[in-house]
Amino acid sequence: MIKAKAQNANIDKEAFAHTFSVVAKDPRTGEMAVAVQSHWFSVGSLVSWGKSGVGVVATQSFVNPAYGPNGLKLMGGGMSAKDALDELVSQDEGRDYRQIAFLDVKGNVAAYTGKLCVESAAHIEGENFSVQANMMLNDKVVPAMAEAFKSNGALPLAERMVEVLKAAQNAGGDIRGKQSAALIVVGPKKVENPWEEKKIDLRVDDHQNPIQELERLLKTARAYEHMNKGDLAVEKGDIDIALEEYGTAEEMFPDNLEMKFWKAVALANSDRLEEALPVFAEIFEQDENWREMITRLPKAGLLELTEAEIDQITDL
Repeated sequence: MIKAKAQNANIDKEAFAHTFSVVAKDPRTGEMAVAVQSHWFSVGSLVSWGKSGVGVVATQSFVNPAYGPNGLKLMGGGMSAKDALDELVSQDEGRDYRQIAFLDVKGNVAAYTGKLCVESAAHIEGENFSVQANMMLNDKVVPAMAEAFKSNGALPLAERMVEVLKAAQNAGGDIRGKQSAALIVVGPKKVENPWEEKKIDLRVDDHQNPIQELERLLKTARAYEHMNKGDLAVEKGDIDIALEEYGTAEEMFPDNLEMKFWKAVALANSDRLEEALPVFAEIFEQDENWREMITRLPKAGLLELTEAEIDQITDL
């Protein structure tokens, strides 16, 4: 059992992460996620916690971060979200100031809003999700979040979470304004390596429009997922798949020179140098460093061309 003293932090020393958040699971993929926004610096470093194959936690208001690792430990040991939350809340002398939400790998949710959380403060538990907020401008925020989660079921979980944050802000949001936001997504199965824990891990620590910036970062992350798949295809020698993945990434970010570059490299490696040359020329015109990059790729085995063909590229 986790000792009570681990939960009994001094309220005077705790961070004011008055905020709105959502914890949720996608029953189709098994992914679980936390998304949060607050008028507080680096809200993601305190509020959002997750572990693949176990669950996710949002701990806010006068934040006691111990709810994160301790809640995941209890759920990882087989406790349901409700039993884990009930146990930790019962041990916490500062419980009246807390707002917490747990979601376990089965999709069970449990949320708690202490009676001394600053108004407007509330939570709504639903099927595979919980939304919660405190210090909101009005009492419309939490219902708007719940409705947004329900009405965006066709989206991937990460994009769905962002829509919930946008709905909260549109309904009034934090009475103090906006500053930081975060999004984490973990998988349905336990993993061996710590770097595999989070499928998505995005933070906006300080920004005038943190939710908008979080949405931009998520779009960027999705584009680089295609880049990564393209790289893996290159490793396997499947140039057609690589071109498809690089092309998708480039369509998402047409001004990104790196995405253009690796697509051109893939074209050159697939005996389509004539198609690649104008792409290389466009890239070199904007940044000469990519011309130097070309000369370094053959030694690494990433560009399989003759010296004459390499010269043809670098002479553009």
